[in-house]
Amino acid sequence: MLKKTSVIFGLLLFGCVTGAQAGGFMLSSPTIKPNSTLSMDQVFNGFGCKGNNISPALQWSGAPKGTKSFALTIYDPDAPTGSGWWHWVVYNIPADVTKLPEGVGDASGAKLPAGAKQGRTDYGTHAFGGACPPPGDKPHRYIFTVNALKVDKIDVPDDASPALIGYMVHANRVAKASFKAKYGR
Repeated sequence: MLKKTSVIFGLLLFGCVTGAQAGGFMLSSPTIKPNSTLSMDQVFNGFGCKGNNISPALQWSGAPKGTKSFALTIYDPDAPTGSGWWHWVVYNIPADVTKLPEGVGDASGAKLPAGAKQGRTDYGTHAFGGACPPPGDKPHRYIFTVNALKVDKIDVPDDASPALIGYMVHANRVAKASFKAKYGR
């Protein structure tokens, strides 16, 4: 029994089992179907890619009681950096917001819900940055995640790295919901 308990504790500690799975917290998109290939709308325009660089529409439901805010991330674990690639980080999304329309991830941030902020991505901007894997790589996985947080806002500097924002998100997360899509060129 001790071995089984240790395995369950380890899964909980490292985020493999979350309230999102147990409580019905769901993330979806009218723009992107889970496990599908991203369209040119979600592909970066730069670094040799010629996409439209438009943030997708995302919506979520079933957040646990006590959720005070949300944070959204798009992450590519397959980027050849040794640490993956953060494509979009949005935090301090108010608890009464349950969707982001297509295109809100532009650099102005003007279309985001009041109080929400875009963190710096690995492109070095505070905006959505679409997929752009190296030519010849197998298709990369893009993990879309919404995190329900137990705090109204996370307090980080405006130029905080995605890792620092991620640390604060993980420290305050009560549930998460994710789906994946892929893209290669």
